[in-house]
This record gives sequence, C-alpha cells and structure tokens, in this order.
Amino acid sequence: MSVASVFPRLEARLPSVQKPIQYVGGELNSVVKDWDCAASSETGGPTVRWALMYPDAYEVGLPNQGVQILYEVLNERDWILAERTYSVWPDMEKVMREGDEHGPIPQFTVDSHRPVGAFDLFGLSFSTELGYTNMLNALDLAGIPLHAVDRGEDDPVVIAGGHAAFNPEPIADFIDAAVLGDGEEVVLAISDIVREWKLEDRPGGREELLRRLAVTGNIYVPRFYDVAYAADGAIEAVVPNRPGIPFRVRKHTLMDLDQWPYPANPLVPLAETVHERFSVEIFRGCTRGCRFCQAGMITRPVRERSIKTIGDMVENGIRKSGFEEVGLLSLSSADHTEIGDIAKGLADRYEGSNVSLSLPSTRVDAFNITLANEFSRNGRRSGLTFAPEGGSERMRKVINKMVSEEDLIRTVAAAYSHGWRQVKLYFMCGLPQETDEDVLAIADLAKRVIATGREVSGRNDIRCTVSIGGFVPKPHTPFQWAPQLDHEATDERLRLLREVVRADKKYARAIGFRYHDGKPGIVEGLLSRGDRRVGGVIEQVWRDGGRFDGWSEHFSYDRWMESAATALADTGVDVDWYTTRERDYDEVLPWEHLDSGLDKDWLWGDWEDALAAADGADIEIEDCRWTPCYDCGVCPEMGTEIQVGPTGQQLLPLSVV
Repeated sequence: MSVASVFPRLEARLPSVQKPIQYVGGELNSVVKDWDCAASSETGGPTVRWALMYPDAYEVGLPNQGVQILYEVLNERDWILAERTYSVWPDMEKVMREGDEHGPIPQFTVDSHRPVGAFDLFGLSFSTELGYTNMLNALDLAGIPLHAVDRGEDDPVVIAGGHAAFNPEPIADFIDAAVLGDGEEVVLAISDIVREWKLEDRPGGREELLRRLAVTGNIYVPRFYDVAYAADGAIEAVVPNRPGIPFRVRKHTLMDLDQWPYPANPLVPLAETVHERFSVEIFRGCTRGCRFCQAGMITRPVRERSIKTIGDMVENGIRKSGFEEVGLLSLSSADHTEIGDIAKGLADRYEGSNVSLSLPSTRVDAFNITLANEFSRNGRRSGLTFAPEGGSERMRKVINKMVSEEDLIRTVAAAYSHGWRQVKLYFMCGLPQETDEDVLAIADLAKRVIATGREVSGRNDIRCTVSIGGFVPKPHTPFQWAPQLDHEATDERLRLLREVVRADKKYARAIGFRYHDGKPGIVEGLLSRGDRRVGGVIEQVWRDGGRFDGWSEHFSYDRWMESAATALADTGVDVDWYTTRERDYDEVLPWEHLDSGLDKDWLWGDWEDALAAADGADIEIEDCRWTPCYDCGVCPEMGTEIQVGPTGQQLLPLSVV
C-alpha cells in the first residue's frame, strides 16, 4: 500500500515561509522510487525504506557527503527506498504544527514528501552534538514518540551515526540504535536484517529486530545495556541486560575505498548551500596523532584512494553535476602519498576550462608552492589556510602538532613571494595546560607573518586572518580525561589577545580577528562527554524552544544552563562535573563499552606525554605511516591495515570527444 505525499497540503503554505525552495525537492540526481519498489523489481519480496536526515537546515545538510553517499548506496538496491529530510526553520515548523483540516503536517522527506513516520528506518548523521535538539524536533513533528521505549511496532527504528555517535549516551533515551564508524557497508547489512525479519513476517516484533541488529557486534542498541552509578555520581559499570548482547560494540571500518567511488551522482541543490562544489574524499583516516583531534583518532587507519579512482570521480562528478569547483577532501589532504601527481594531473586535464581545484586547510609542513601553484593554475588565487592550532611552541608540543614557528614563517614567506596576499591561521583557545602567555603568542606569530609578507613581497597590502575556536575535549582522544576551560577564562584570554593585536598600530589593520565566545563550547562539552543523565537536559532545552543550537542567532546559553539545573537537580552532578573536571584513569567513561579500536592504555600514555610536554619534555609521536607501529591498537583490534601509495598509476589526459 502506497503512502500519500503531504505536498498538496504543503504547497499553498510555501509562500508564507522563508526560502520555500528548500522544501520542494527535485534536485538534479535525486531519486524518487515507488513506495513498494521491491514488488516491481527482479528481487521481489518486501521493500526496506530509509528516511535519512542531516539534522540541520537544507543549506547545511544537502552538501553533507555522508548522507549523500548513503542515499546513493541504498538507492542502488532495487528493494531499498531511501529519501532525505532536513530540519525545518521555525517559520515552517509553525506552519506544520498549525496544519490544516486534516491535522498537523508531519516531518516529510524532500524527495517525495512522504511522512518520515511511515518509513522503516530513520537514520540521522551527527557531525556535531549541537544537532540533538533538532533531532527531537524532527521526531516530534514526525509523530514518532521521543523516547525509544514508547515506540510501537509501526514506528521507524531511529539510528544515529556520524562522529558524535562514538558517544551516543546523551541521546540513548531517544535512539533505538547507533552505528560507529563508516556507514557504506553497515547500512546495507542493516537493510538485509530488516528485510529478512519482514520476510519472516516480523517475528518477535520490534524487540526481536533490535536484538538481531545488536548481536552483530557492530550496532549499539542502548536499551540492551544497563548503567549503574556510584554514590559520587560516577559510572560504576555499563553491562548488557540480556543474553547474547556483546559487552563491547565495535566500530565498522571500510577497507579499499576504490571499491566505493561515491558520490557518483552528486546532488545539485536548488537553493544556495554552504558548499557550492563537488567534493571527492581522497583518503580516509589520519595518523598524525594530534591529541585534540577526535576525527583523526576515530577514523584510523589511513586508507587512500588511488590516483586513477580520484581522476575518474572528479571527471564523473563534473559531468553529472555541472559544478566548476572540485574540493579534494580528507583530514589532511596534502598528506596523500601521490598528492603532487594528483594536483599536476588534474591541473593538466582541466587547464583552459572553467574547472578549479581546491584543498581544504593544509598542514604547514605538508605544504609547498609547487602544489599551491598547481591548484591555483586554473582558478583565482584565494587565500591560503593553515592550522598551527597552538600559539606557542610549548602548546604545539602539548597537542603533538609538531610545526615550528620557523616552518610557518618559511611557508608563508614562500606564499607571499609567489603572489599570495592573504593567509588565514586557525588556532584553538582553552587547550590543556594552556596559559595566557600561550594565547598571547598568537599575536606575535601573526605580526611576524605580516612582517615577513611585507618584506618578501615588497607590498603593504598583505593580510592575515586569525581565526580562533574554543577547545572541547572529545571521547576516544588522549584529551578525553582533560578539564575543559570555563567560558569566563576563555573569553578573558580572547579579550587580552584582541587588545594586544589592536594596540600595535603597525600591524592592527593587517590582522583580521575572528573568534567564538566560550559559552557554546561549554554546551558542546556537556554533550560530547555526557552520559544518559544529560538526555533530560536535551529534552528540557527542546521543550523550552531550543532549536538550531549550532547557529549563534538561535543558541541560548542561559536556556541550556537553566535546563541543566532543572534536569540534573537530583543526580548529584552538574554541568561543571561534565566539563571543567579532570578525570583519572580508573573512572569508567560513558563510552568505554564502545570500541573505536584505540587501546585505553595507549591513550592514557599519550595524555601523560602531553602533561610531560607541558613541563618541558621533548616528546614527539610521529606519523605511523612512515615509522614503526606505535601500538595504538586499531589495526590488530579491528583487523585493518594502513593503505597508502604510491600505486604507480598515472592520471592520463582525457580523450577529446
């Protein structure tokens, strides 16, 4: 039986909301299937239906590569239907809640405007924890009970993925399952399990389906685990509450990226989005060992795409999308073993065309002018972005970002002397063991960058933008035990830095200064290292009107703190307990039953090395791509291996048609 589109109820109301185009669908390369697509396919049998959500506005969600890849992987199967949904703005939420004579208009997909509540599976991809209130809003608009325990047989199975899913405990009450790691293979495995359960006429109902997912060892079902708390508020244990459920849930790692060249049919947005380009992930994982970087830790090991696959993906993507900018993405793109050949090959291919190539921010020590010239050969010379992260040499040793001041000055001197006029430097404030002096060193570094640029170029129109983000300790990193700096101290350090920069008339106008205040970081810290008790805070914030917490104009620190005071009143813990408190080795962390492959003793040893570096010890953990193994645990634990070139392949010129 088909499910009706809500578009006829929606269409007449669209002129009353901002950017109605974002709710219309019909993008180039989008897919609309019959509700019972399996019935008319060669495969036959039941259809498995996914609603995929990036819990933010269309303009942020549509370019998200993770959702685009899963959308395509799923829809390639003739027995699977996958559609997309995004968070609706408050004006559209008001329209939907007011509804019409048939009642409220439910959360809908943009592909065919079917109600999200009618699908088998509702998959959400979280790259940041600040999307949790948007998830609750979508569940409520969809008519899906907020709490997993209240859902019936006909409600979708709600599954969380993305980086934030490596600690899903704060949203454990609201999700049915969480997937750790790469999603391409695991969404197909989940679909197979759902299909088999449907073929057998749904034995055991929802509970049995969740059990089948949990016993795979790769899918975490929170309801099958009990959490015990000690008198002081700390966690005593997290243990399975029924037979056959694994004590630890392992992350999934996709090997051989060349076999998964997605997206092959990139979505072309109808409305303006935050990234107007076609993106190719050139490798996954990073072993540089920056201690603050959760993405680098949880995506190990490094797996490179070959130069030939990258070339094929770029050509296919340009042809099928019409985008004129191609971004080569990874956590550290200039570290690809064949990046020089990739840059030259692509620049040769597209010279004289409208296609331009871009790299995201590059490591200072991986950058060279030859590479930069190749990437700017066909496009305009926009600014270069580097991320020293720490202002002083001491801080860079603490975080294992082994870039010296001389490395940076040498690199920017080369850039300015070859015609670049603008450099952007990214730092963090609030890192473990940081002092005021470490932050003020950022000003000295920026001034030296400007002075060097003026000297080597002979010009005065040299610019340097200093961008500063607040540090938030993350699970599965050596800093997971670290205290977070409170927002007052963060703001005070940034105020001092701004004053020092502005006071120097020789450089003040040449240095741009961008920063975020410390309050959103405290909320992110609460959510990133929280446990199940934090779920009550999230729900209270949402009930008080919290939406789009990643947007400064919608974020309210006071609302979060008031909700936390209410929700945590009887727990014996508070916001400071989750954020500004240092943990010790013996404490059971909320995510310890979730296995990223990293050995706890290795992480703790790296944390101790950071503390030693703060006291002057000269300790550097090098990249294990080029050194003997450091025993972080990932490869033997996960049955994986580092996959790097050179492959010996070449990027051949395109044949002229």
